[in-house]
Amino acid sequence: MTRLTLALDVMGGDVGPRITIPASLLALEKNPRLSLLLFGDNQQIFPLLKDCSKALLDRVQIRHCTRVIDNHQGISYALRHSKGTSMRLALEAVKDGLAQGCVSAGNTAALMGLSKILLQPLKGITRPALVSMIPTIGGEKSVMLDLGANVECNAENLYQFAIMGSIFAEHRLNLVYPRIGLLNIGVEEIKGHQFIRDAANLLEKSTALNYIGFIEGDLLLNGKADVIVSDGFSGNIALKTLEGAAKNVLSLFNEQPKHRYLKSVFSWVVRHLFQTGYQRLKHINPDEYNGASLIGLNSVVVKSHGSANVNAFAHAITEAVFQARLQFPEKILAGLARY
Repeated sequence: MTRLTLALDVMGGDVGPRITIPASLLALEKNPRLSLLLFGDNQQIFPLLKDCSKALLDRVQIRHCTRVIDNHQGISYALRHSKGTSMRLALEAVKDGLAQGCVSAGNTAALMGLSKILLQPLKGITRPALVSMIPTIGGEKSVMLDLGANVECNAENLYQFAIMGSIFAEHRLNLVYPRIGLLNIGVEEIKGHQFIRDAANLLEKSTALNYIGFIEGDLLLNGKADVIVSDGFSGNIALKTLEGAAKNVLSLFNEQPKHRYLKSVFSWVVRHLFQTGYQRLKHINPDEYNGASLIGLNSVVVKSHGSANVNAFAHAITEAVFQARLQFPEKILAGLARY
């Protein structure tokens, strides 16, 4: 196993270093051949490393910077004023060959824009897309894209997303001829926006893709499709709705009664009556699937949720490790030649 270096924007996200630094240490513990370049404010980073072992610190380099791209900044402003920010410097480290991938929980639009400028899309790809794995009720996984990188899309964009998603599923989930579904408001051919229907026509004509038709939102977790394709607007709403519903239901199971004498009764009921359902729900815990990849770029870039906790951000780092070691951009580029 060769050594691998990732560049982390530790200032991104709702909390910043208080989440990203413990997550970084957790990822280092899980991946003994991993090294990290941490881009952020020394004054916030150093106190969080004071109890860290020398063995882990030897695999960490801190690149001090105080400037951050705010989540509330518009894309144009963020790009014009990105010089010296933790996000841009992390991406520049990848561009310069100092790291094999980047992880950030910062502004999604800025990350997408800067990645396209600094790392460049793969040849033949018009728009990179955010892709992630989502769990199914049966315990398997599906691939879904776009999850918010491209709010407005045309038929050709969706067609390219389907190609990249299919290649992603082949290598990430070890699938052969993965089933592709287009997210729509109905399964009938006349339903949905014109660009979605036009994309369906393109997919139906491709013998290299296993297109199965439209899929509605109520079947996203049922494993009907291995690859679910959508524009970024609809995909982002669908994903966050699923995640919010899963977290809310799990919180109901974990909620403790206010009265002490009810705790034992409540625990017995949950354990004996709902154990199977609860275990299946835990499989769709969003924290275990944090980390959407900007697929279609020349390098690995993973976007974490801004609200991610320590375990969730560590999972995003681990996902970047997997993709960098598998050389995912090269796999996508090679796969594009088949279509």
